Amino acid sequence: MRAVGHQRVLHGLYRVATPELSPWDNFLRDLGALRLVLPDDAAYTHVTAARLRGWDLPALPEKTPFFAAVRTDNRPRRPGLICSRLTHDSDVDLVHGLRVDAPAEILLRAARDLGELDLAIMVESAVRLNDVDEDAIQEVLSSKRPGTSVLRRAWERRNPRSESPGETILHKFHQVMQVATRSQVEIFDDDGLFLCRADLVVVGTTSLHEYDGEIHRDKTAHRRDLRRERALSATPYVRRGFTLDDLLNHPATLMHELDRLLDRPHRTQRLRAWRTLIGDSLYSESGRSRVMNRWYRSTDSTDWARTA
Repeated sequence: MRAVGHQRVLHGLYRVATPELSPWDNFLRDLGALRLVLPDDAAYTHVTAARLRGWDLPALPEKTPFFAAVRTDNRPRRPGLICSRLTHDSDVDLVHGLRVDAPAEILLRAARDLGELDLAIMVESAVRLNDVDEDAIQEVLSSKRPGTSVLRRAWERRNPRSESPGETILHKFHQVMQVATRSQVEIFDDDGLFLCRADLVVVGTTSLHEYDGEIHRDKTAHRRDLRRERALSATPYVRRGFTLDDLLNHPATLMHELDRLLDRPHRTQRLRAWRTLIGDSLYSESGRSRVMNRWYRSTDSTDWARTA
């Protein structure tokens, strides 16, 4: 047990405390310390590797464990660390000096735990950074291993032009609501002057739908948004902003707005499909509980296999 001057990485593993460093630098130091309890052939995977690669991540719980993959039967079991055993050939990359699983394998391992919405955020970020391509994903999907069905849905329904997790969720909402959209559309006035680039444009309308995240609360961003709205007021285009709270907690209101925009009848099955997608994700209490219970069972060092 270490106390003064040390900080806990996970059960039984401490390192020198570095509160003066950034969260990212402390994360790298935690992973470096973890190498002391992992076999030499281990590689980081799942959301641990995704964070190392700089991918966007869904709303992970605060006590998310570390994830690693090993080739031998020597898999450390302790709270806070989940080790899976590799049973096939897989490339390993060096990222920030640490061994990291191949991008397609990272997505597959995450697909075994996360919902489709959570995985979509990771998939679209990996595509945006050119870390994964069609061939690599299809090779993994053809293996029929656990997680391939969720990964296939996230891959086939991906929006390659999404630029943030919020845009991914917004696009997914329109997709579930069966509203055709175009992403990252450049808008010009009658004189050909560039006005803005919209997150989504509803096909067949002049309605611009955009995700309003925390960045829009910044003073500079707010001023820029006001200038855009004034410029758009002289055009047929109408901008509508959507927040995370709207998408998670008020989907019925948004669905009615879309139905009125498209002059179509309401279909409750669309709303049920969206609520099911949210309920299976880390953006709901039930989704977080499901995932955390799964991870807790995986990190419990008690072996119940030989008990009655």
